[in-house]
Amino acid sequence: MLKLNNIGAPKGANRDTKRRGRGPGSGQGKTGGRGHKGQKARSGGGIPPWFEGGQMPLNRRLPKRGFTNIFRKTFQLVNLEQLNRFAEGFEIDIAVLADAGLVKYADRPVKLLGRGELETKNLKITVDKASASAISAVEATGGSVVVKA
Repeated sequence: MLKLNNIGAPKGANRDTKRRGRGPGSGQGKTGGRGHKGQKARSGGGIPPWFEGGQMPLNRRLPKRGFTNIFRKTFQLVNLEQLNRFAEGFEIDIAVLADAGLVKYADRPVKLLGRGELETKNLKITVDKASASAISAVEATGGSVVVKA
């Protein structure tokens, strides 16, 4: 029976690969289409795409500005409107958020933000950081937010 996994290509659709360096009769013998000598004729030769012919490269010509803080903490963001999928009185932590697909990683810090309305009541939320508006909105519905230190 003909199925998607056993359909063959029509006749003439696939061509054989060029066999370079296999004698003069192949048309690609001796130098194999690379010409004589030079950087591009060598094995592993060629110049990278960013090379500018010896001119000072663009990334070295442009001025360097600013500062990169190597100790920066990046938070995964969750908004209140995303928590409406959980049932009343549910206990929410980072692992639960990751299982629900609201955050990508269960081992990275999460911050709760106050965008949207919280319809479900009495949620117990444990996160690494939370905005003041998010905390007040959760507490207004009878829930609680625990911010890990």
